[in-house]
Amino acid sequence: MITAGAVVGVAAVALGMVLTPGPNMIYLVSRSITQGRTAGLVSLSGVALGFLTYLTAANLGLSVVFTVVPGLYVAVKLAGACYLAWLAWKTLRPGGVSVFSRQDLPAESSRRLFTMGLMTCLLNPKIALMYLSLIPQFVDPEAGNVMAQGFLLGGVQVIIGVLVNGLFVVAAGAIAVFLGRRPGWLRAQRYVMGTVLGGLAVHLALDNSRPARA
Repeated sequence: MITAGAVVGVAAVALGMVLTPGPNMIYLVSRSITQGRTAGLVSLSGVALGFLTYLTAANLGLSVVFTVVPGLYVAVKLAGACYLAWLAWKTLRPGGVSVFSRQDLPAESSRRLFTMGLMTCLLNPKIALMYLSLIPQFVDPEAGNVMAQGFLLGGVQVIIGVLVNGLFVVAAGAIAVFLGRRPGWLRAQRYVMGTVLGGLAVHLALDNSRPARA
């Protein structure tokens, strides 16, 4: 079965990726600030289902499909790079706003919040790459059932992703108030997040990696 080293490795990768600004964090924080913690938590439940969807698909052979049809994998990566570049431009453009700035977004129903959280996760290239390329690197074919290892290691990522994003949802309002009283910090946060998103977009577009074979 899986080793402690594999669990620690996946946990470290998952933590690093969830702490890097991306579509999930941006959506959850924005929704929490504009519509409250409950709306943020409902949205987070949609994101969690997105994690589980990728986890299941990857373990049932999605990586094999991308290996057999590499052009499809490249298309997914480029689409994700374009999405991150668009988010970076929205953040860095003149008149852009920080994710922690209060914005006038229309209130949405719980069903709509859940669906938006799910779609944001499914369109998140960071999550796709994690399940298709990173987590499989920690699976040891000699340690037992490969699919079981994949689900267990993916479960580690799901737990960390939900817990960390949940902390951002709960703390979003307080962070927004803190930064709102410090305009310089708010601008710095916007530029840092925009730069990170842009860097991720470039890295994703230039990355030549392929999904690990099951």
